[in-house]
Amino acid sequence: MSESRKRHEALLYHAKPKPGKIEVVPTKKYATQHDLSLAYSPGVAEPCLEIEKDPNNAYKYTAKGNLVAVISNGTAVLGLGDIGALASKPVMEGKGLLFKIFADIDVFDIEVDTTDVDKFIETVKLIAPTFGGINLEDIKAPEAFEIERRLKEELDIPVMHDDQHGTAIISSAALKNALEITEKNIEEVQIVVNGAGAAAISCTRLYLALGVKRENVVMCDSKGVIRKDRTDLSSQKAEFATSKKDVFTLEEAMHNADVFIGLSKGNVVTPEMLLSMAKNPIVFAMANPVPEIEYDLAIKTREDIIMATGRSDHPNQVNNVLGFPFIFRGALDVRATKINEEMKMAAVHALADLAKKTVPEQVNIVYDEISLSFGKEYIIPKPFDPRLIYEIPPAIAKAAMDSGVALEPIEDWEKYREELMERSGTGSKEIRMLHNRAKNNPKSIVFAEADHLDVLKAAQRVYDVKIGKPILLGRKEVILELKEEIGFTADVPIIDPKTDEEEARRNRFGEIYWKTRQRKGITLLQACKMMRERNYFAAMMVNAGEADSLITGYSRSYPSVVKPMLELIEKDTGITRVAAANLMLTKQGPMFLADTTININPNAKELAKISQLTYSLARMFGVKPNIAMLSFSNFGSSNSESALKIREAVTFIHRHFPEVVIDGELQADFALNRTMLAKEFPFSKLNGKKVNVLIFPNLDAANITYKLMKQVDEVESIGPIMMGLKKPVHILQLGASVDEMVNMAAVAVVDAQQKQKHNS
Repeated sequence: MSESRKRHEALLYHAKPKPGKIEVVPTKKYATQHDLSLAYSPGVAEPCLEIEKDPNNAYKYTAKGNLVAVISNGTAVLGLGDIGALASKPVMEGKGLLFKIFADIDVFDIEVDTTDVDKFIETVKLIAPTFGGINLEDIKAPEAFEIERRLKEELDIPVMHDDQHGTAIISSAALKNALEITEKNIEEVQIVVNGAGAAAISCTRLYLALGVKRENVVMCDSKGVIRKDRTDLSSQKAEFATSKKDVFTLEEAMHNADVFIGLSKGNVVTPEMLLSMAKNPIVFAMANPVPEIEYDLAIKTREDIIMATGRSDHPNQVNNVLGFPFIFRGALDVRATKINEEMKMAAVHALADLAKKTVPEQVNIVYDEISLSFGKEYIIPKPFDPRLIYEIPPAIAKAAMDSGVALEPIEDWEKYREELMERSGTGSKEIRMLHNRAKNNPKSIVFAEADHLDVLKAAQRVYDVKIGKPILLGRKEVILELKEEIGFTADVPIIDPKTDEEEARRNRFGEIYWKTRQRKGITLLQACKMMRERNYFAAMMVNAGEADSLITGYSRSYPSVVKPMLELIEKDTGITRVAAANLMLTKQGPMFLADTTININPNAKELAKISQLTYSLARMFGVKPNIAMLSFSNFGSSNSESALKIREAVTFIHRHFPEVVIDGELQADFALNRTMLAKEFPFSKLNGKKVNVLIFPNLDAANITYKLMKQVDEVESIGPIMMGLKKPVHILQLGASVDEMVNMAAVAVVDAQQKQKHNS
């Protein structure tokens, strides 16, 4: 992607459809005059008076307890430096977005336009009553140390400067595990820290708390080793000044070192430096986006190395998102008055311990691993690990309680963990996970309608973010014009099935097609002629192994597009009925709806098959399926034909596939409301489970429901996802958006990955 296009896309993302990345959303009803009279005057007076009597009631009657301020003056914005308070606002909004999607914490971003330490502290203190916690961000050292120290002393809510402590906590967990793997004693290891900013100082302090000896640490800044005989040191740097003789440069410091911690800039470590380190070196090159030494070069230089970086495209990513959302979550949930050293160390141990536990299949699927397990390439959890939300906050909460800073201790830990699991539905994690899986092993995708602007834009984004390898099908001259218009300069294949240069391939495809349809009224001439039509041609490319997958359907009706797919693509082994499902990304988490596009009025046996296909699809996404078969009736309350076929389908699955968690017939509200279901139907196999797959009695119900959810509730949808075909072909809804096409392309790639594994 060109720099100008990156810039344009980033600006467009922040500007449209509405400026910024976060908004305030009401949490109470406001439809009637009665609602408004409770929300504001006169009803609002009652909670105001209760808070006046007891300030702690603010946690009971307002959003304070789940509200964090992300505060900066913009003096040390990552990669940008001192850009000022207002210019830092997009970064602070972005931090707010991460808080919400990873830990369901609400955020107001506050940009304070001053570099004066006293004024900054006074401003934060004056607005602190609004918040349950303060996240300081992108404030330059040494002022950051003083600001955080004083605010922690003078406020009664948690305060943390994430730039300092986030990296310290995550890297400490990684260091603890790396030392365990290499069987090195933490009290004996020699550590070199390159960089002496806020993050480096905080990291080193936490390493000392973990057991590292101060005399075994050598810290370097841009002028070389920080030595006791230097006269230009701040108090923070002086804290780590070494008295070692004959060590003046980074190169000299690296000799026989056990551990290198990089918090500086890219490419400052050479292979020769790496070779001079001790046996089984531990190297955390955390400069971003370019590490102190490139991962591939480091691994090539030392086979015995344990390597971590700040990048997501290599093992052992030191990513602050593993820390701050969950640390604040735990602190808020016990109303901690501060984030103290005990809580930070609890986060270190919880993260280190989590990496040693059996990794859920969902995480293996996301990272395209056969089985992630504790070792050199897995010393800290992955950012998409769903266990983070219910493993880390309890550790923080318990440490707050044990250290005496929790005002509302937790008594029922199981209930608390369940509440945390409910919060994990926030955000579009499934899309992030889907894209990440596609990137791990990108496949070729035929875009069968690439001469349409939006389709080409989708192909361009797929190429830019490395989800897949686009093959553009359509009128070549139109595609070339559109590519120039949108700045799509990448050299990707363009194929026009109607041109003379494709005649030989058309004839070859036509003959293959004719052999499968010659007894169904198709002549060889007709078969070859049909290959001029892009959907037939694209399907044959996938069939012949000349492409891994395809997406189509943007400009034509679904029935006209699905016909060639069903004619050319064989059903998968053991499959008698093809179906389609939509993945709906709801506030309650992912939900699969089937059949949304193909089977008009399936019978009982077909419904059972659709359920099995959707069960497998959910598992492909790393979701444990709990299936409700929907009806207008509940468990025998009607003997209509529609209800009877659902009853029969459920009975069939219970008998032949007992491992599938499924029940019905059920009305939708009972299926989705666990309290209602448990009260009225305590015998249901779905009791105590979160339903995430809905099977509908007919196409009318399924199609109408998913489209209503999209338009009325603005639920994001991925699909329709074809199920049951031997090859990964997927058909879009007419007029799909660019985002929908990109997501479907990721589905097609993941589908191709799965089918390749299954067939190998």
